[in-house]
Amino acid sequence: MMNTFVLFFQDASGGGFPWSMIFMMLAIFGIFYFLVILPQKRQKQQLQDMIAALKINDEIVTNGGLIGTIKEGREKSFIIQNAEKSFLEIGKSAVVGRRPDAEAAGK
Repeated sequence: MMNTFVLFFQDASGGGFPWSMIFMMLAIFGIFYFLVILPQKRQKQQLQDMIAALKINDEIVTNGGLIGTIKEGREKSFIIQNAEKSFLEIGKSAVVGRRPDAEAAGK
């Protein structure tokens, strides 16, 4: 009786694609989605919201490390002033954040 029971499960799992494999792949994708993709989407949305909320005289930091003050906003770029007489045009996609208030106050 026991041998028949063991043979039944061996035949069932050996003939087709194992359902446990599908379940494991779905579980791995689910974990990957919640640990990697979802937080990255949230971070991207927060950055887009922050860039949309920027206004003139806000101090920003670019992905190249430039720190400057917004002097003019355009559709896809900003004109920033990073020194007394130095004006640069940067793309909005280059902005990575606002300059922290503690650093701006020590200026």
